[in-house]
Amino acid sequence: MMLKVICALGFALLAGSIIWAFGRAPFWPAVAEIVANPWGVVTLVDLYLGFLIFSIVIARFEPNRGLAIGMITAIPFLGNVVPLAWLVWRGLDLVKPQQG
Repeated sequence: MMLKVICALGFALLAGSIIWAFGRAPFWPAVAEIVANPWGVVTLVDLYLGFLIFSIVIARFEPNRGLAIGMITAIPFLGNVVPLAWLVWRGLDLVKPQQG
């Protein structure tokens, strides 16, 4: 339950940050600044590799194929807010406490 709360807080923080950033600066000029810096490129590679890995997790464990395809399609555009939403809604139910 605590992990679900942490993911929900992360979702809220990230969604709020995205809304704030869109209100403060235009998107494409900011991307141009990021890719002009080698560390910006490394950050984007890291980000999109994470998107790919989490897309594989969703594809493997989401029983609703339509929802899985929709979420995987949305990840590159909406970012980690999508995997966080999936974790809060369904993904963390995959983690079963071990019987001891």
